[in-house]
Amino acid sequence: MIKHKENIPKSIHIPAGTGFSGITLSLIGFFLMLWPSSCRTNDLPEFDGSTAFSYIEQQVAFGPRVPGSKAHIDTCEWITKQLKQHTPHVTLQHFRDAFAGEVADMTNIIASFYPEKTNRILLCAHWDCRPFADRDPNPDNHSVPVPGANDSASGVAVLLEIARILKENEPRYGVDIVFFDGEDGGSYSNTDTWILGSKYFAKTMPSSYQPRFAILLDMIGDKDLSLTRDYNSIDAAPKIWAKIEKYCKKINIPISTKTFGITDDHIPLIKRGIPAVDLIDFDYPSWHTVSDTPDKCSAESLGKIGRLVLNMIYGE
Repeated sequence: MIKHKENIPKSIHIPAGTGFSGITLSLIGFFLMLWPSSCRTNDLPEFDGSTAFSYIEQQVAFGPRVPGSKAHIDTCEWITKQLKQHTPHVTLQHFRDAFAGEVADMTNIIASFYPEKTNRILLCAHWDCRPFADRDPNPDNHSVPVPGANDSASGVAVLLEIARILKENEPRYGVDIVFFDGEDGGSYSNTDTWILGSKYFAKTMPSSYQPRFAILLDMIGDKDLSLTRDYNSIDAAPKIWAKIEKYCKKINIPISTKTFGITDDHIPLIKRGIPAVDLIDFDYPSWHTVSDTPDKCSAESLGKIGRLVLNMIYGE
């Protein structure tokens, strides 16, 4: 993936015999109805960070998910199988494009929950891996593919756990989950060579498809989690970003005080008129290196991001 670190100014039930009368109980019920849903955190489904972490380990065990590789094929089948346990509405969107300079077959994996609901939310992450660790401090590793524990597997892991929760807890809105392929094979000098799956999805989606907002998860599993402020997200979806900041404060997820511009899979969605935000920790030393392995990630970080997304789905 290519992410431009451009510095800009900061912007942006009660038991019988307890003594409660019927009137008192009625009043309690009344005030509970008035209590903002954002305060009733126990109403949120439980997100299992440990399960999400096991999903990272499984993806990395397949090997680097580079288009054209056996690991890529095996992972596609595995993700599809996981999703079909939670919804029958799973679609594979195949496309061809130049990935890392060579034409490759790629696949966006799309899962829909409660498709009868017209008001919808879009959640996404990329599932492919960079074919060369060209940010690794050892030049001998620059032609070696990246394991992609945080950079791809973490976002997929959180969304697979979200998929389980969506099946068991019907939300107010319908939810679509898309795993984009072909995100990470580009050249740093050419932005057109990146985010291929999201470009294809945005180009081919029906004009009538207009989710309320989209949330992209990218590199959100590292142990030292701190979200990067992306001005593209803030400009395109200020109200959504404001809610995210509020929930981050409640969940204790730090957000960087600096603001950068990040080119990621949310950009094609923004260009199609969808308010989209990128949740990403770009201050990740193992980015595009062979050290991007599961030991750099934590169930705690995955749990925090999972709770954040659940607040955005089931909250106010």
